Amino acid sequence: MKVLFFAQLRERLNCDSTELDIELPTLVTDVRDALIAQFPDHADLLKDGKALVAINQELINNEKATITAADEVAFFPPVTGG
Repeated sequence: MKVLFFAQLRERLNCDSTELDIELPTLVTDVRDALIAQFPDHADLLKDGKALVAINQELINNEKATITAADEVAFFPPVTGG
C-alpha cells in the first residue's frame, strides 16, 4: 500500500511517499507501526500524537480505523495556527 507524507514530515523523511508490504485490510495502528519499523531513526515523528493520519483526505482520530486497498492514506504533522 502507498502512504503519502506531507509538510515537515515529508522533509524529515526525505520522501513524499512510501510503499508498505502490509496485508489489507489493516488498522491505522498497524500502518503506523510498519512506518516506524521502516523509518526507525524518525520513530519519534511517526508516533501517535506526533503525526496525524488522513484516510481519503479525512482526518482520522481513531487508531483502530480500518484501511482498505481502495483508501488513500496520508501522514502529516499537527498543524498550528495563530
